[in-house]
Amino acid sequence: MKIAILGGDGIGPEVLASAIECLQALDQRFALGLELEKGLVGGCAIDAQGTALPEATLKLARDADATLLGAVGGPKWDDPRSTVRPEQALLGLRKELGLFANLRPVRPVEALIGASTLKPEVVSGVDLLVIRELTGGIYFGQPSERRDGPHGREAVDTLFYTEGEVRRVVEVAFDLARQRRRKVTSVDKANVLSSSRLWREVAHEVAALNPDIEYEDLLVDAMAMHLIRRPRDFDVVVTENMFGDILTDEAAMLPGSMGLLPSASLGTRETRSQAGRGLRYGLYEPIHGSAPDIAGKGLANPVAAILSAAMMLRFTFGRIDAAEALEQAVEATLAAGARTADLVGPGETRLSTSEMSAAIRARLG
Repeated sequence: MKIAILGGDGIGPEVLASAIECLQALDQRFALGLELEKGLVGGCAIDAQGTALPEATLKLARDADATLLGAVGGPKWDDPRSTVRPEQALLGLRKELGLFANLRPVRPVEALIGASTLKPEVVSGVDLLVIRELTGGIYFGQPSERRDGPHGREAVDTLFYTEGEVRRVVEVAFDLARQRRRKVTSVDKANVLSSSRLWREVAHEVAALNPDIEYEDLLVDAMAMHLIRRPRDFDVVVTENMFGDILTDEAAMLPGSMGLLPSASLGTRETRSQAGRGLRYGLYEPIHGSAPDIAGKGLANPVAAILSAAMMLRFTFGRIDAAEALEQAVEATLAAGARTADLVGPGETRLSTSEMSAAIRARLG
């Protein structure tokens, strides 16, 4: 298992250190054969080498079976006029590695139902998976630029999709729904956008080839409402790049904290060490940001990074045994009352980042 470790900025290195410690504990129990190598990415890479994604880092990620990423960005590099920004590393990794399908599972832990801002009866039993298309849409379309026009400053971004880009991510949604509760919800804005009308047309073609899977269309504004009103009704949700970016942050509030939710970005190529098994190269990261205001203070929740490592074991390496052991250790730790700063309530003891990591590792056996 050759894994590229890209800590990035802010709390990224801290939470990734916790994930690595858990992986090393699993290695002792399951003989995973870990090979870990670190690289620079994001703002720290800009400071060191003048680019958010150095060529050496990209090569490291290409040569690995999977990549674990912490977080990138922060106010230090947030000048909107800058031509070099930390987020360019994420877009570059996705594009260069062909990572077109972003998977974000949302399943609140019963012990933390009270942490959600929604009523327990709304949140309890939610188990959904959002699949966001990653390499097309408005984040990559051209032209994308600022310029001076006859009426002053103006800007343009282009929302562009091809039939093939839509088809492959919708096919992933149906494949994963078949392993779950057999329902796919496709989200678009087909009443306004030409790109969404293409999306819906192609999604219907894929649905026709998968009659065993229940299928529905929802407009993105309606989905934003129903995600709060009736989240239990959804199983696999698939949508385009920008809509997915927004909806997954909304969905992250169902469990009560972004510090709990992992993600996987999968591509088309098989892993070198698992060739022939149909397992895909992936980049795995917590969905939260770099949170520079709490970096180095032991306040970050490492659970999302640790569960991202579990997703890596499952989707890239096919080690369901190790993945389940890690997921069960996280759930048992939370059920026992372990709480980091983002989760602690009145009268509860607050654990530091390293203490939460140690509590999870203690349950790995």
